[in-house]
Amino acid sequence: MKHVISIIVFLLSLDAVAQQSSNMRLLANLNSHSGDGQYSACWGYTSPQGKEYAILGCAKGTAFIDITDTNNIYEAAYLPGLDQATCCREMKVYGSYAYVVADGIASGLQIIDMRYLPDSVSLVNTLYFPGFTMGHTISQSGPYLYINAGDYNIGGLFVLDLTADPENPIKRGEWEEAVVHDSRIINDTIFACNIYSPPGTISVIDARDKDNLVTIASWQNLPQPGPHNIAISENRQIAYVTDEIGGNPRLLKIWDISNLNNVIKTAEWHPPGITTSIIHNVELYGDYLFAGHYTAGLRVVDVRNPFAPVEAAYYDTYPANNDFLFEGCWGPYIFPTEKIIASDRNSGLYVFRTNFPLTGETPNTFYEFSLGTNYPNPFNPETKITYSIRRDSHVQLKVYDASGRLVRTLVDEFVKTGSRTVTFNGEGLSSGIYFYKITAEYTEGTKQVYTSSGKMALIK
Repeated sequence: MKHVISIIVFLLSLDAVAQQSSNMRLLANLNSHSGDGQYSACWGYTSPQGKEYAILGCAKGTAFIDITDTNNIYEAAYLPGLDQATCCREMKVYGSYAYVVADGIASGLQIIDMRYLPDSVSLVNTLYFPGFTMGHTISQSGPYLYINAGDYNIGGLFVLDLTADPENPIKRGEWEEAVVHDSRIINDTIFACNIYSPPGTISVIDARDKDNLVTIASWQNLPQPGPHNIAISENRQIAYVTDEIGGNPRLLKIWDISNLNNVIKTAEWHPPGITTSIIHNVELYGDYLFAGHYTAGLRVVDVRNPFAPVEAAYYDTYPANNDFLFEGCWGPYIFPTEKIIASDRNSGLYVFRTNFPLTGETPNTFYEFSLGTNYPNPFNPETKITYSIRRDSHVQLKVYDASGRLVRTLVDEFVKTGSRTVTFNGEGLSSGIYFYKITAEYTEGTKQVYTSSGKMALIK
């Protein structure tokens, strides 16, 4: 009887592990500083020798963890900061230097020399200047740092120039039109998340002249806006914005920014079946968006089709619950070798790999049958309709008018597994409501049929 009970307990534990993760392998979890208070951000550094280090924000300092050998992951160095058990410590890397800010405590900007890892790191400077004693977050692009919020003026951002001397940055321009919670810089353009006033906007700022930052566009992250963090697609067509405050659920919102004068939301996303956890920091790597989703852990979202994001993998670093709390996974970083790190406020650093490659062909198993919402909608005269199929199928995609009359056949052919986008041109049709319907016939043991439909409006 004792053996039977042991087997049942073992099977239950396997089931618990299965629910905690999907398509991700845990390589290591280091939790060496939990007694000091909560952890915050993580970032990565690859040395000139090819060694990989995770940089982990701890309550009272910054840890440098060698993750090169996944069989021997260890803390190589630790640099104390000012003691504050509840501070938010964030960092970025330029060359062989780490730049660390901590909100909630007058800690300035720590500049840390990492050239002598794995033996040691050294603090080479702590930068203060009039009006600046702390930063909330830090962004980086090339030899420039962008310090967001903290105590600088009204909480906007300013630029530090590392070109002449990375140990002694020079302050350049500043932008103080709103409170900037975080920002992303793409080709000298700043996408700033203004979490408070004006409420819930993303400002687009021309930063080509580092001494003169100029707002060129903005949009509101509706509904219930509270944008904290943002990622931008490589082609600069799509913005992925996270809402850390505002309504519930706290959503990932996906925006078409190809025309900054007419930014259009294409989709919203939260983990399937979970509406209570709060999304925080995201990083885009190829076709995948990695999201620190607090109590729901690290979520990996396939965004090849930005109209219909699909969860591809996850690991719940906070399995206790999925409650509406600022506990759990803070954010991720992805190394070029496709090792993934994530920080958890309560349990430290996690090192992962996905069970599929992050670049190249994605296994067919990650596709589902789905029909996306057409975009734009309403439209004139063109709109795009997306669909995904998880089995090679004969696909028909047809458009009908409000009376049910067939007006156009867009697809009628055998289609391989994957995602597709089809353009529908309503030229020559009257304004009104139209319906589109997909039928996919495939064999899975026996003949199967998937159908779905959507509604769209043509306005001329």
